Amino acid sequence: MELLCLLCHGMGLRPGYFEGDISGGDLVHRVNHYPPCPDPSAALGLPPHRDRNLITLLLPGMVVPGLQLAYNGDWVDVEPVPNALVVNFGKQLEVVTNGALKNVEHRAATNSARARTSVATFIRPTADCLVVPAVEFVGKGSPPCYPTLTFSDYMRIYNVARLEPSLTQKDL
Repeated sequence: MELLCLLCHGMGLRPGYFEGDISGGDLVHRVNHYPPCPDPSAALGLPPHRDRNLITLLLPGMVVPGLQLAYNGDWVDVEPVPNALVVNFGKQLEVVTNGALKNVEHRAATNSARARTSVATFIRPTADCLVVPAVEFVGKGSPPCYPTLTFSDYMRIYNVARLEPSLTQKDL
């Protein structure tokens, strides 16, 4: 929770904004193992995606790179830094900041020679949490850019959008 307190301070949000429902949902941990792949261009460890939660803490592995971010139409490697976490902003944080912080598309690539293991922790709102832009990010000249939804409604729409290509990320 200290990281969320620091985010509040750094973004100019009132102290304690991230306490309660916005960060009180299921804390999900995922361990991903990516064995070596002789032809990394033929298989992805994880396909391109955006995290749906509030924030993701990722221990990407200490030596073998694999996390890639979408940037200007290209995929950019995120070099592992020993003893450091990668912090990904999820869609719910993008909503809270009214788009000031972006939910970045990313993927996991395989390596031809070495296996890689990563550990991710996903901080999520409660299912009935109403996720809206914080008042600090809306006002005169800055209307809300996102619909007001509960986290469970967002997840339901997201899951339908994955099956229905006519819905875009912008629709969410």
